[in-house]
Amino acid sequence: MGLNSQLQESAERGVEATYFAALSQGKLMIQRCADCKRAIFYHRQFCPHCDNETLTWEQASGAGTVHSVTTLRTKPDRPYNISLVDLDEGVRMMGRVDGIAPDEVKIGMRVRARIIEQGGKPLVVFLTLPEAA
Repeated sequence: MGLNSQLQESAERGVEATYFAALSQGKLMIQRCADCKRAIFYHRQFCPHCDNETLTWEQASGAGTVHSVTTLRTKPDRPYNISLVDLDEGVRMMGRVDGIAPDEVKIGMRVRARIIEQGGKPLVVFLTLPEAA
């Protein structure tokens, strides 16, 4: 089944099903309001900016900039980071930056989204741009 038909079928089950169906196909999708034209993430039924209910889906480039980062040390030998990333499309996502030590993730660092599978489900992580190519 192609991405467009899978998105259409998933749309009948709701915006969350649509988002995860696209992720499972390797596509990071965001919404855009047909009225105010602003990009929207996390997916919703109505535009949080103007209350319009006509939202379209578009594939995000995945490129962005680290806005903030926190290193979590729940296990002494396995720290990880939680980062807020401003995508170039104008939305902010939470995720982790993989491929470098958690303490090396810096505000202002350029990253690109990558979809991996974790626990049998698709998950968005970020890689620094040289590693993402």
